[in-house]
Amino acid sequence: MKAVIQTQGRQFTVQAGDIFKVNRYPHTEAGSVLTIKDVLMYEDTSGVYFGTPLVDNATVYIQVLENKRDKKLTILKRKRRKGYQRKRGHRQSLSVVKVQSIEIK
Repeated sequence: MKAVIQTQGRQFTVQAGDIFKVNRYPHTEAGSVLTIKDVLMYEDTSGVYFGTPLVDNATVYIQVLENKRDKKLTILKRKRRKGYQRKRGHRQSLSVVKVQSIEIK
């Protein structure tokens, strides 16, 4: 069974057992189980079902495996012959999650 979910402004195509990274879920710890009710589409053996915009009675359960920070990105700004240089860094906070199950009631 596949599903297209929307979380944190992004869409993901997921199956049970998939592991993927998203922006960090606030106030969660490793092992937390979250429910996502924003299911846009799901597919099973009987067919494909689309929501308008969401599928009713569909939930996806995900488990937070770990909260971590991504590798550092360096942002450089420079204007030639002006003596202007800026160097800044950024590390995005991520949650690594695993899809436990997709349920349709």
